[in-house]
Amino acid sequence: MSTLYLTTSEEDLRIAAAVIRTGGLVGFPTETVYGLGGNALDPEASKKIYAAKGRPSDNPLIVHISELDQIGPLVKTFPENAQKLAEAVWPGPMTLVLPKKPVVPDATTGGLDTVAVRMPANPAALRLITLSGCPIAAPSANLSGHPSPTRWQHVRDDLDGRADAIIMGSPCLGGIESTVIDMTGQLPQILRPGLITPERVTEILGVPCGYDPAILGKPDPGLVPKAPGMKYKHYAPRAQMTLFSGERSAAAAAMEKEAARCRAEGKKTEVLIYDTSEEAAERLFDDLRRSDSEGADVILAMALPEDESVAFSVMNRMLKSAGYNVIKV
Repeated sequence: MSTLYLTTSEEDLRIAAAVIRTGGLVGFPTETVYGLGGNALDPEASKKIYAAKGRPSDNPLIVHISELDQIGPLVKTFPENAQKLAEAVWPGPMTLVLPKKPVVPDATTGGLDTVAVRMPANPAALRLITLSGCPIAAPSANLSGHPSPTRWQHVRDDLDGRADAIIMGSPCLGGIESTVIDMTGQLPQILRPGLITPERVTEILGVPCGYDPAILGKPDPGLVPKAPGMKYKHYAPRAQMTLFSGERSAAAAAMEKEAARCRAEGKKTEVLIYDTSEEAAERLFDDLRRSDSEGADVILAMALPEDESVAFSVMNRMLKSAGYNVIKV
């Protein structure tokens, strides 16, 4: 397959929309990470997404819409609290899990009777969905297990020849995937942490919001994932990655000592230290991919304090990137 590279112009977005309508796949920008999109209501298109990424077929896809009234045909119920969240956050980095209608194929939802829906806050993404005339199913536009793509060049590196088209949009400033919230129970529950925090959800709804226990530790191999990112290895660079956790100055000293040892052994070593959780969210995946492209053998990263919600969300990705390889100092 020869991949077509497009801009975010109206003319090129119309070309990309035609690809979606005819069952093809398009890499496109959002405010979080780049997505690999296909017609969410076409099971064959969803199967193509799984095949292009090498993604396990029980790992559900997120369905993207561009207008709030597009959610009605997709879900059996749209509870009042889900509506409040949608009205407060969308377009934005939040995905809602709701009971699905039969029109949404099992191939899109990983066989689940729920569907994950979000409205991205990126003008090109919203226009692409509108022009396509259908909701777009899209996981991150990377090979399964690789760091998520925050630049179109990352999509090219992984999916050139696997996607029909790639839109060359701007870098994604959010940097980590959307918060996924299960709205099928009495209280909202976060299935994947992101930039929309439990505190923000509680502020909007006035009810408690916590994390699904399944995301608070290492993934369970027997887990049936209700949302992307819950079960399988994710975000992994080719280099061996280690996190250093503890008081900041002590962790930095331990990292410096370990970096010197690795370099003395002839290993190309990358050190990652972020001043804020927001900086870490924006830069992490880009730094992991840059380290790979520069041939790093070892990546040493300073852990973030998980008592702050955005830091917890980034650490969710850092721990998976490092395979839970953590040195406490």
